[in-house]
Amino acid sequence: TRQTLVQVLETLMRLLHPIMPFISEEIWQNIKAVSGATGDSLMIQSFPIVDESKIDTAAEADLEWVKGVIMGVRNIRGEMDIAPSKAIPILLQNGTAEDKRRYEENAKFLTQLAKLESITWVNEGDEVPHSATALVDKLKVLVPMAGLINVEAELTRVAKEVDKVNKELARIEGKLNNEKFIGKAPQDVVDKEKAKAAALQDKLTDLNAQAEQLKALA
Repeated sequence: TRQTLVQVLETLMRLLHPIMPFISEEIWQNIKAVSGATGDSLMIQSFPIVDESKIDTAAEADLEWVKGVIMGVRNIRGEMDIAPSKAIPILLQNGTAEDKRRYEENAKFLTQLAKLESITWVNEGDEVPHSATALVDKLKVLVPMAGLINVEAELTRVAKEVDKVNKELARIEGKLNNEKFIGKAPQDVVDKEKAKAAALQDKLTDLNAQAEQLKALA
């Protein structure tokens, strides 16, 4: 672990040297002996070259998932005015086997970084309490609202989000209904726009369901 940290720091100094020459040189001189670097000065070292074999796309995808869940919880906290220091429970619903693996392998990180009281995996068909929802792809991150939420404020938030999604959906559907766009755009671009539209439709369905849940609480 220490060797990795030193190697990363030494590489960063080579990256930074053109724009921060003096401090990067000073740091490099101090870590040169332990990093394995040779030469009299950082200024004559080779610029870092990307080693594609070092890229771990699976690890990157797992970390993006963790970040997505944490951001979803933090967004709900902000929207519901829940203090960052208050531990809250969350439920994970509509997840795939891959989502469940990531949850099980990263539960400790999620609990610490998102300040969670508990994490509960919800199987298909299980009933859940009225909750605020964030989406990580199709996985639903649910924060039960009982005792935590201002219902009127949450209804206002959902209505704003519905309006935002409707505007974005109308923009994309406008593209897809434009014969010039369909005729000239590469097929992969068209397919991406269709996928975006489908995702927005799913989000709209979820938001409308949230609104109905909130109305039941009012």
